[in-house]
Amino acid sequence: MTRIITTVDADEVTLGVESFGDDDAPLFLLVGGTTMLSWPDALCELLAAGGRRVVRYDLRDSGASTTLDPEAPAYTLRDLAADAAALADALGGRPAHLAGIGVGGMVAQVAALDHPDAFSALTLVGTRAVAPGPADDDLPDHDGETMGRLFGHPMPDWSDREAVADFAAAGAEILGDDPVAARAVAARVWDRTPGTAPAVQMANQLGMVFSRLDCAPRWRERLPEIKLPTLVVHGRRDRFFPVGNAEAIAREIPGARLLVLEETATAIPDTAVGEIVEAMLTPGQRTAQQ
Repeated sequence: MTRIITTVDADEVTLGVESFGDDDAPLFLLVGGTTMLSWPDALCELLAAGGRRVVRYDLRDSGASTTLDPEAPAYTLRDLAADAAALADALGGRPAHLAGIGVGGMVAQVAALDHPDAFSALTLVGTRAVAPGPADDDLPDHDGETMGRLFGHPMPDWSDREAVADFAAAGAEILGDDPVAARAVAARVWDRTPGTAPAVQMANQLGMVFSRLDCAPRWRERLPEIKLPTLVVHGRRDRFFPVGNAEAIAREIPGARLLVLEETATAIPDTAVGEIVEAMLTPGQRTAQQ
């Protein structure tokens, strides 16, 4: 299968991208959360085998995308949403099926609201409908005990590849994810990170830059405006964004489908890839949970 790693200029920034499959096939645009490696290789390859052109990409200040100052980003959530629409344009793939995971799912929601003509369908994985910070009163917040353990874990020496990989593995174990897979991904992210400055490494490994973004105005109240076929995917065991967040999104986007992965936590495990891909390739069908 053809795989091409490159950069694309879009929305006055450079975005790191990796393409899978036939350039003439319908485009699936996968928003990183924050790097493209949030999307497993196996998922991208299986989507491409299903007759799609798959492009996963890094958000600003991560991977091969424009990196300036992750501690003081001079852009907003809405700018990141505009990047997605501009990238679909630059790739010649409008309207594209847009998919976002984690913080990338927040970007994807705003992109679908602000640029509806750029996209044909929407997939939201492991995300929520409010910005970083306190959750709405009717939404479950991060699991307190898990967050205490996660953020109580000492930061690594960001210049040490193995220490960063160990740190990621320990965090994955706390979250209920596969530590072996997390270690491998973290090492690949480290290899792609432009330098070992702590702020840059944290933007790549932890997505900390996202918590510093201006995410106003709120978008949750606008979710009923989304008319795209929408798939919402979430792990039942997710302790970072508990599943009630996905249930709220699925209720508030008209006609959205909810796919709950019973044995999954935060990251997408290889064991769930087939089920997710099948649901993404059939955006008009209802899932088993509905």
